[in-house]
Order: sequence, then C-alpha cells, then structure tokens
Amino acid sequence: MSILDTLLSPFQFDFMVNALIVSVLVAMPTALLSCFLVLKGWSLMGDAISHAVFPGVVIAYIVGFPYSIGAFAAGMVCALATGFLKDNSRIKQDTIMGIVFSGMFGLGLVLYVKIQSDVHLDHILFGDVLGIGLRDIVETGLIAAITAGIIGIKWRDFLLHAFDPAQARAVGLRVNLLHYGLLCLISLTIVGALKAVGIIMAIAMLIAPGAIAFLLTRKFSAMLILSVAIAVAASFLGVYLSFFIDSAPAPTIVLMLSAAFIAAFAVTTLRVGRMEIGEER
Repeated sequence: MSILDTLLSPFQFDFMVNALIVSVLVAMPTALLSCFLVLKGWSLMGDAISHAVFPGVVIAYIVGFPYSIGAFAAGMVCALATGFLKDNSRIKQDTIMGIVFSGMFGLGLVLYVKIQSDVHLDHILFGDVLGIGLRDIVETGLIAAITAGIIGIKWRDFLLHAFDPAQARAVGLRVNLLHYGLLCLISLTIVGALKAVGIIMAIAMLIAPGAIAFLLTRKFSAMLILSVAIAVAASFLGVYLSFFIDSAPAPTIVLMLSAAFIAAFAVTTLRVGRMEIGEER
C-alpha cells in the first residue's frame, strides 16, 4: 500500500466519513458561541449547561422522548434557574452556576443508576462520533445552521450586550431577550454536540476556539472567523488522526485544541516580548 493510499484510507469507511462531517458541523456553532462566552466571562456557563443536560437525557430515555428534547429542556432549566437565583439572592453568579450544574449532574447520575439503560454512560459523557448516522448528521446540521444564522444576523447586538449591557439597554436593545437568547443558543448547540463529543468534551469546544482566537486577533469579526477556522481544523484533524493512533475521536479533538492554544500563547508571548524590547531601544 502506497503512502497516498494509507493517508486516504479513513475515507474508505462510511463511519469515518460521517464522523468527519458531524465533527465539522459541531465545530462551527460551538466556535461562534465560544467567542461570546470568552468575552462575556461565561466560560463556566457553558460548563454548567453541558453538565445540566444529563438529567434531561435520562428523563427523555425514561419517557421515550428524543434525547435532544430532554437535553435542551434541561439546559434551559439550568440557565433560567441560574438567572433567577442570581437576581434574587446575594450569591455571585459563578457560585450559583457551580451549585446548579453539580446538583443537576448529580440528579442525572442518580436517575441513570436507577434505570436499566442500553445507552452506555461513556457515550453520554464522551460522545459516540463513530456511531453517527444520517439522522444525527441532519439534526446537527440544522442546529448549526440555526445558530450560525442567528449569530450572523445579530452578532453586533450580542457583542454590545457582552461588553456593556447598560449601553445596550440605553440604545434600545432588548437586553433580556439577548441574554436568554444567547443561553438558548448555547443549550441548542450543546444538544447538537451531545452525540458527537458528549457532555464533557462539549465544554472544550465551547471555550478553546474563542480563547485561541482572542489571543491572536484584535478585531471581533476576525476573532469569529479565526475561531471557526481553528475549531473546524482541530475537529477534522482530531477525527482523522484518531483513526491512525487508535484513539477516541473526541479526546483527540480536545488535544488538538489544547495544542493550538499552547502554540497561540507562545506566539503571543514572543510577540509581546519583542514589542517590549523594541520600545526599550
């Protein structure tokens, strides 16, 4: 077998092609949202909602509903509960999120242990991207299109809300709608990522691309584009390389993002160091 045949061998298997497609579809909306989460300081919110969807998945299994409906409902309950407790108590938001998401994740584990499920816990926590079917690809693609479309139309409003909610309210924007709309998009995107990368790995997809792009760019529009490019490249390479190193695709994707972050941090540090040396001269 030639080198070219070896390099193209993953594309000979339908499950690998499906995995590559769905990983790219998951990467696009998570990368777009990660920019807003990083700027707004909501990284823990993505973590909270990712964990909070677990009881929704289990309850949906019990009553016979699609997992996506249960996951989305649980994510919205977490977001609304966090907002309500923040507005009606003296506790800070990060503390509230820690209590809410750990409580809901614990509820999910208790429910999962109590039922006899044919769905393996690892598939919920870490995804099952190699078991993706056409229906999953269509569902993930639809979610990606909805999220990307809304952000493409309203990204300036979301940006102003992220930087200065008071100014956004002063210019006539519906701040509460933007706030809960962004939470709704996060929940929806996590639902799309659930099958591919799982609950835990979705956290990295919602944080790392935006953080990497933030280090490398100065303009928000460039940050959005670079974030998507990084996420798509890391997702594709992660699934592709997992075929050759016999690794799980989702953790390999996260390793690609981690390597990209380290590289971006090194480049930024060197750039700043050179600028400081130039100013001293």
